[in-house]
Amino acid sequence: MVFADRMEIISGGNFHGEYPAKALDYLAIGVHELANMSERRIERLVNPAYSELPAFLTPEGGLNSGFMIAHYTAAALVSENKVLCHPASVDSLTTSAGTEDHVSMGGFAARKCLRVVEHVEQVIAIELLSACQAMEFLRPLKSTPPLEEVYKLVRSVVNPWTRDRYMAPDIEAATKLLQEEKVWHKVKPFIDNYHSQQQVETRVFSPTSIGRPEGPAPKRRKTTSLSRRN
Repeated sequence: MVFADRMEIISGGNFHGEYPAKALDYLAIGVHELANMSERRIERLVNPAYSELPAFLTPEGGLNSGFMIAHYTAAALVSENKVLCHPASVDSLTTSAGTEDHVSMGGFAARKCLRVVEHVEQVIAIELLSACQAMEFLRPLKSTPPLEEVYKLVRSVVNPWTRDRYMAPDIEAATKLLQEEKVWHKVKPFIDNYHSQQQVETRVFSPTSIGRPEGPAPKRRKTTSLSRRN
């Protein structure tokens, strides 16, 4: 520790992991919400009351359960995440014969955060498979160009479902596409093109600040004569 005002340096371990432990706890909570929302979208895809598609996205119901079990898996992973998102940093046990009187539990915060991330990847992979299967029932209609690119990517590793089959390899294949950022690389050119056309303002400044921020004037969205009249 450096005390500049009195020109003194005191050596210390400074190994307390409270700050990274809390950051990892917050990270787990934030990342978990991606799976929480993804599971709800899966429900809307497999539920015919919402999607108006065949129940559980199977063309031959009755003997085939379709994506019913896949949705069970997603729901189970989300529920498990809710337990894992309990902050590890709120706990502490004295160790080392009382010399370490406050322990951060940062190691466990890191391990469970990694587990939450793995679960989120798997839930999003199930949603990706469900969405592609739903598109099969809407052909020959086409979706947007970026989504069609993602569809072709998924279909390069996973075939459509016509009847029940063991789904673990398909979920693993879709998860790998996410982990290797192949889905991101498919949609990134479309996102970049959109932003280049819209000229979206990216500088961050407070709307309550006095005067304009330093630097060039912010770029404005392109408008048409119709939008100006409105």
